Amino acid sequence: MDGMIVLNLLLVALFIGLTAFFVGAEFAILKVRMSRLDQLIAEGNKKAVKAKKVAQNLDYYLSACQLGITITALVLGALGEPTVERMLHPLFTRMEVPETLSTVLSYAIALSIITFLHVVIGELAPKTLAIQFSEKMTLLLAPPLYGFGKAMNPVIFVLNHSARILLRLFGVKPSGHETVYSEEELKLIVDQSYKSGEINQTELEYLKNIFDFEDRILKEIMIPKAKMVTIEANLPVSLVLERLERHSFTRYPVADGQQLIGYINSKELLTGIAAGRNRSLQEMTHPMPSFKETSSIRDVLIEMQRIRVHMAIVTTDIGVPCGLVTMEDILEEIVGDIRDEAVIAPKPVWQ
Repeated sequence: MDGMIVLNLLLVALFIGLTAFFVGAEFAILKVRMSRLDQLIAEGNKKAVKAKKVAQNLDYYLSACQLGITITALVLGALGEPTVERMLHPLFTRMEVPETLSTVLSYAIALSIITFLHVVIGELAPKTLAIQFSEKMTLLLAPPLYGFGKAMNPVIFVLNHSARILLRLFGVKPSGHETVYSEEELKLIVDQSYKSGEINQTELEYLKNIFDFEDRILKEIMIPKAKMVTIEANLPVSLVLERLERHSFTRYPVADGQQLIGYINSKELLTGIAAGRNRSLQEMTHPMPSFKETSSIRDVLIEMQRIRVHMAIVTTDIGVPCGLVTMEDILEEIVGDIRDEAVIAPKPVWQ
């Protein structure tokens, strides 16, 4: 085997490897999650910084991958098939195969071998690796792809600009990196993640509760007025203390007749008494917001977080108090039953 054939075979191997690089990089940057790259950057991973630059400019670097794949394919076609054919031709000559048939067989076998190596090693194997290990492959391949993209900037610019002009004629816009999923698609992803063991039963229930959270209203989770434990506004402190000892809740709504005027914090009340502060019940009553019973619990949660309150009045459409809702009641819709360590049984009506 002469030196030229050896050199050509080495070049064939090199360009098959380059094809594998560009195919792997293409599928990896399509598959990798941007949120995961952000997490790696926050952890100090320097490769993730370059990987994010590539993933953010997806249209450009996909063009770089396609350019690389095209170049390597053309080189393999021009170099690989003649080299293999040149190796096989003397064999057919010694076997006294007719010249015409020898040429056809050499070309057919050379084309089959190069195509097999190109498809299996250059395309299918790196594609599978990139899909299964997108994060690792992106971190590995993004830096050299970034360098190739910079070096081929003029060529990629011309090709991209030409493609955009063509696509614009058909009303097609360039694609971005982030994929937007509908709620139904997310539910399917969650179910598949549970079946594959990526999340456990508890996490599955939390996620399902979050999906259902949007459609729930206060009337479904509120504490009805008949079950509320209230403190009358004119009740003596001694009787208030008896009420606190009997129920052991953290917060109690304060009622003035049929109206709820606010709430008291039992810890604040007891601390004030222990410190010798002589304050009336009205002075320790904090205001409570009110929400209609048809309000979305999501909107109520956001508002209660904004104004930093743990308890709110629920009213009918005409403004008559009909119940109470606490932050605990809302959170239980997501995480399930919450127990106060100060209360063993039964579960408190509110805290």
